[in-house]
Amino acid sequence: MIWMTWRQFRTQAIVALAALAAAAIAAAVTGPQLAHLYDTVVATCRAHGDCRTVTSAFLARDQTLETGLGFLVVVAPAIIGVFWGAPLVARELDTGTFRQAWTQSVTRTRWLAVKLGLVGLASMAAAGLLSLLATWWSSPLDRVEMGPFASFDQRDLVPIGYAAFALALGVTAGVLIRRTLPAMATTLAVFVAVRVVLKEWARPYLIAPLRITRTDTTWTGRPPTGPPGSWVISGNIIDGQGRAIGQNGALGANIAIGPKGIDIAGVGRCPNIKPPHHGQNAGALIQRCVAQLRIRDVLTYQPASRYWAFQWYELAIYLGLALLLAGGCFWWVRRRLA
Repeated sequence: MIWMTWRQFRTQAIVALAALAAAAIAAAVTGPQLAHLYDTVVATCRAHGDCRTVTSAFLARDQTLETGLGFLVVVAPAIIGVFWGAPLVARELDTGTFRQAWTQSVTRTRWLAVKLGLVGLASMAAAGLLSLLATWWSSPLDRVEMGPFASFDQRDLVPIGYAAFALALGVTAGVLIRRTLPAMATTLAVFVAVRVVLKEWARPYLIAPLRITRTDTTWTGRPPTGPPGSWVISGNIIDGQGRAIGQNGALGANIAIGPKGIDIAGVGRCPNIKPPHHGQNAGALIQRCVAQLRIRDVLTYQPASRYWAFQWYELAIYLGLALLLAGGCFWWVRRRLA
């Protein structure tokens, strides 16, 4: 049974190995150069006072390979689910070849366990190796960019969970639908939907986020920033009574300078502040107004120190979903499949 499963799966395995080998060669050629450039130029830029220019040039280097590796890590689990998972059982159910295996002293449980076990391990290994490669190659760039959460989906452990879930989802779709092409389409749609829902609505709150209130609100409309490397979930501007009057630092659109003074929508007129005269700095007056009206910036964020906790939590969620789907497949094959 193991040999038969391998023969059915060997084409996909060879394609995956070829893709991994190509990515590894490209990373091995350019990765050491990128790390050396970071150590010799970027890490010492503060001493020369030209960090902005240096980091911009550094981030622009090998941008094609960076984008390609990131894209490959993101789409690989979906490819695994669609082209490895969905046809794994659906193809045999579609053609009726599964009955031949069952009549040769191979139980349904063993038949499905071998398929899921062999291809599942290969899927997780492929996603893990690809993620490891991208994490190693991109490490100098990640030190310069916005923090560990900026490329969360493309690094370290979580791609392994995505691959396991995608494969189990594909197999489940194949078992239930029993047609290869509809199972592939369903797998892709459900996988993308689950990824979006968990990323946008579940991930930010796997751990209760922290909140800080800053009295030195930036009124110029620049996006809020938290502690170094943190993941900013939301930023709101509130008045003295705690009512929201702006989002993401965008207080500038609420400010009006007229002949009678400075007005802020939702708050009112700034007391004892006259409109700026010719040549007078309007920004300083607005900042005084913001301070007098007790306007504050409330920032909700996840600190960089929680990065690995989020990696483990999300990995556990997707592995748990994969196990549930696999258990459902075993029950369906044993009890309902004829």
